[in-house]
Amino acid sequence: MTTSAIHDGVHAVLFALFDAQEALDHGAMKAQVDYCVETGCQGITVLGLATEVLKLTFPERYALVETTARANDGRLPLSVTIAGNSVAEQVALAKCAESARADWLILQPPMVGSYGADVYLDFFARVAASTTLPLAVQNAPQYLGRGLSGEDLVRLKQRAPNLTAVKAEDAALGLARIVDVAGENLVVVGGRGGLEMTDALRIGCRGFVLAPDIAPVAARIFDLWQAGHRDEAEAAYAAALPAATFVMQSLEHLITYGKRIFGENAGIAIHDRAPCLPVQPLGLSIATQWAGTLSRLHQERP
Repeated sequence: MTTSAIHDGVHAVLFALFDAQEALDHGAMKAQVDYCVETGCQGITVLGLATEVLKLTFPERYALVETTARANDGRLPLSVTIAGNSVAEQVALAKCAESARADWLILQPPMVGSYGADVYLDFFARVAASTTLPLAVQNAPQYLGRGLSGEDLVRLKQRAPNLTAVKAEDAALGLARIVDVAGENLVVVGGRGGLEMTDALRIGCRGFVLAPDIAPVAARIFDLWQAGHRDEAEAAYAAALPAATFVMQSLEHLITYGKRIFGENAGIAIHDRAPCLPVQPLGLSIATQWAGTLSRLHQERP
């Protein structure tokens, strides 16, 4: 597989799964990886926003990377999201990912302070210089409060040759701007829970990083699209869109209800780690309904 091809397809960004005492449940995490592999996802990502990374201690993050790598066992490309508020923190986590034989990294901007683009370019360039792994930058201003322009990303690519992709959490027209400016230099990978997925494919996105509530169906849509079955892909997307819209009301909504849609379909008990959005009976009923829809759509996979 070429360096750029590791980004292709739908990468399932794992939920953090806890036991009833709010400790990480590594057995459930292994089962989640198996579910993602068995349901046709094309990659595995860990320590993303869906993994509730800011609720995890650094030892927990390291342990989760190792558990995920062992469970995956090379079956799918493995990426690790690198979050940290200093260069040293991100470099340490990148080294952990390297030791676990991750295939690529996704760098998040530091959450401390708010700076101009040049400060973030310097930060990312220093982290990039510490590893030989291919890198992406997560560009998610609506979730992280920070972002880079397409022009900024091209400048970063000049300083960090191992930058090969951008994970752009943006609406279709914002994605189009990044593809236009940086597309010859960087693979563009989408997110946002699969919202506007077929528009993103039309624009030129080559991959998506999505939570496992929607990822198996999104992988089917991606496969249909790549095989030239555009009408079938559009129909499957239209059927899945209400579920994605329900889940993606907010990141907190994704963590509470997206995780339960996943749990229903994977047969895994779901427990929360505080703070979290309280589960409402109506919300749980709606999540159960959409779990059934997504399960049916996945079972239609050829």
